[in-house]
Amino acid sequence: MKKVYPDALSALAGISDHMTLMVGGFGLCGIPENCISALVQMGVKGLTCISNNAGVDNFGLGLLLRNRQIRKMISSYVGENAEFERQLLAGELEVELIPQGTLAERCRAGGAGIPAFYVPAGFGTEVAQGKEVREFNGKMYLLEHALTADFALVKAWKGDTHGNLIYRHTANNFNHAMAMAGKITIAEVEHLVPAGELDPNQIHTPGIFVQRIFQATNLEKRIEFVTTRKA
Repeated sequence: MKKVYPDALSALAGISDHMTLMVGGFGLCGIPENCISALVQMGVKGLTCISNNAGVDNFGLGLLLRNRQIRKMISSYVGENAEFERQLLAGELEVELIPQGTLAERCRAGGAGIPAFYVPAGFGTEVAQGKEVREFNGKMYLLEHALTADFALVKAWKGDTHGNLIYRHTANNFNHAMAMAGKITIAEVEHLVPAGELDPNQIHTPGIFVQRIFQATNLEKRIEFVTTRKA
């Protein structure tokens, strides 16, 4: 099975309106920048996006929000995007906010084939509304269901032509879990190398979970807040 694609647009073939996408990364770190830019070009609409972050106004998923391509966000941290806030308050965007650890575990469960699990986070809050509650050892837990997606879009530091992936540091957050949970997983990588070049002991996501991979270009690695210490 040939997994290497020449660019993001060709790798994203098959993504259409009203699909559910997982988008890896943590804040703006480790997000699949090339894939998001290609989605803007494709103009697909009505998307449900599962992502830790909604990007900022002019970068990341913020680009899709600005183009009104996202119908629903399933996310845990959305505080840096003014357009997101405007659409939410105007009733133009459906939003499901999930505690960050619960979101990560729902994605991991989806990839592991676990349909649901109990977690204490959110009990006694609005997060618990409509969910099954059970007591274990004197503590209350909520039943949370696994998440999967039509496509998972992830970004890795290195990847080989068989789809094996290595992430760097914080950029690993959500990328590995989402790579396992997509029906089709597309990886953009900073360095695409021949199969056999990566140390097997360093691989985070085995190639069996990745159907398409391409060499990313023009990466910005944007920072949400630049904070410097006074000299």
